[in-house]
Amino acid sequence: MLIVLSGGPGSGKTTLAHALAGALGCPAVCRDELKEGLLHAGTRSPNADEAVRDAFFEVLDVLVRAGVSVVAEAAYQDRVWRPFLAPLAARTEVRVVHCRVDPALARRRIAERLATGRHRAAHADRELLAAPPGAGNLLDDFTPLALPGVPRLHVDTTDGYDPPLADIAAFTRR
Repeated sequence: MLIVLSGGPGSGKTTLAHALAGALGCPAVCRDELKEGLLHAGTRSPNADEAVRDAFFEVLDVLVRAGVSVVAEAAYQDRVWRPFLAPLAARTEVRVVHCRVDPALARRRIAERLATGRHRAAHADRELLAAPPGAGNLLDDFTPLALPGVPRLHVDTTDGYDPPLADIAAFTRR
């Protein structure tokens, strides 16, 4: 099974991805962690986003072909990511878990992450916070992934998880 964990910046998706993977006993593959690894290795490329995207989907493809259930986390905007997910969805069962949170809280979370300085070199956090609010800003204008025929669960991450982690895990097992 491929559990696609989606949401805008600061929505809590990476934290939930690791918690859900732990609850299910399967790996979590997080796109931004791959990007951090690319930078850690000293790889600098004008096509870094494409290289990370390609590596991300190659890893998911290997796991899906091997029959491994996996939590795949990224900021899956529908128009950008659907073409890459559709081939995987044709080969395995998929569930989409979409994290959402008020944009003001997302901004506070991103500002807090910037203050800690931990593993954020690959992220455009400063640019996100500096961008004017409204249309075109991922914090305010995020189009969730919509794969036809694929069950989707919305999770509010404002204060913990609503629904709770046990219910999210049960949704993925259905």
